[in-house]
Amino acid sequence: MKIGFDNQQYHITQSEHIKERICQFGHKLYLEFGGKLFDDYHASRVLPGFAPDSKLQMLMQLSDQAEIVVAIKASDIEKNKVRYDLGITYDLDVLRLIQSFRDRGLYVGSVVITQYTGQSAADRFKEKLEGMQIRVYRHYPIDGYPNNISTIISDEGFGKNDYIETSRPLVIVTAPGPGSGKMATCLSQLYHENRRGIKAGYAKFETFPIWNLPLKHPVNLAYEAATADLNDVNMIDPFHLEAYGKTTVNYNRDVEIFPVLNAIFEGIYGESPYKSPTDMGVNMVGNCIIDDEACREASLQEILRRYYHALNRLARGNGSKDEVYKIELLMKQARITVKDRKVAVAANEKAELQESPAAAMELPDGQIVTGKTSDLLGPSAALLLNAVKTLGSIPDEIHLIAPSAIEPIQKLKVKYFGNKNPRLHTDEVLIALSMCAATDANAQKALDQLSKLKGCQAHTSVMLSNVDIRTFQRLGVELTSEPIFEHNKIYR
Repeated sequence: MKIGFDNQQYHITQSEHIKERICQFGHKLYLEFGGKLFDDYHASRVLPGFAPDSKLQMLMQLSDQAEIVVAIKASDIEKNKVRYDLGITYDLDVLRLIQSFRDRGLYVGSVVITQYTGQSAADRFKEKLEGMQIRVYRHYPIDGYPNNISTIISDEGFGKNDYIETSRPLVIVTAPGPGSGKMATCLSQLYHENRRGIKAGYAKFETFPIWNLPLKHPVNLAYEAATADLNDVNMIDPFHLEAYGKTTVNYNRDVEIFPVLNAIFEGIYGESPYKSPTDMGVNMVGNCIIDDEACREASLQEILRRYYHALNRLARGNGSKDEVYKIELLMKQARITVKDRKVAVAANEKAELQESPAAAMELPDGQIVTGKTSDLLGPSAALLLNAVKTLGSIPDEIHLIAPSAIEPIQKLKVKYFGNKNPRLHTDEVLIALSMCAATDANAQKALDQLSKLKGCQAHTSVMLSNVDIRTFQRLGVELTSEPIFEHNKIYR
């Protein structure tokens, strides 16, 4: 994949811009951090060259000025809400975030439990954190929020919330997921700081949509596809256009809430420091794109991947038709179809020819390899072996794993573990390959190619098991699948 984004330039440009905003507000800024601080794989896919931890690396340049507050909603603790990309609950993700920040030398000041109404699960979580010497604060629901301005900026509104003690000029408010109360936490702090004679500022750091790219740029369309389940819509910022005569892009929730935010700012400060939602942002990502065409192509592929993921969720019973319909509309706006995903075309053609499930992968040089179902291997396992063979220039007729080595594994699966499918999954075939590499030079050579699979595109003609999906994720392969079950069973 061509590089389209200058990561090093981003670190410098973004950190300098945040420093300028801190100075603008008298050296105290609350920065609402949208999206993921690290593991931002969406950004790295649509902006080739953007490192998944790029925002975190940028913040490390401000580590002496910054402290982090993690917000989590009490009801999310009570419901054991799960981050599906990681498979862990929000409360566990708070611990993961704190540890990850600490491991990188960033200071985590506290955790705030938002929308607290006495939930016992939230109380237990608070006790657990305090037992780890982590300060915990509680914020409460406000009647009529966010429209009842007179109540919000009073002792019955923000005044009821705990004041979060902070000690550094930049306070980053982040969370394990959307809807955790980051913005309300920032605004509550502005209210409390103002009562203490400190005129702190607020800014918003959302990577997408990119405000200085066109509304229908594929990078911005890919963001809409990524948030199709939230029904976010990119739109021209009307307040910025009116104030400055310049066209910028924002999204519906920020545009809708801006008049309310303006009124809150005026209630706290006497006047608002901002004329538009775009003014509130500090995002400099758009200034660091160095190859627009590369980012366009990467974003179009991301839209197609999101479409397949939505179809898969719908087939599994945990998606919605509305999400699928919205991404189909975005595909029409981007003028793409599923035929523009080359690996999908190749996998489906192979499956039709073989009359059995098949898989395809596009290698870094553009070459497409395929894998088919056999008595020994599933299509995804066969695909991985064929891919590393091709990358290692290993002749096709050479067996990387002898059938005699596979048969005992199959016997273990069927006879002792009770599995009905004797074919090896991707993780099993890689373990077998690793064992063979101890005595076989070709197997070792093939194993050495695995790192080259990162960023490769792959597609299967049927949906895979969670084990196979996770293996592709760990290898960094961008996988999609047809929304078809391999076997017609009501319980899997």
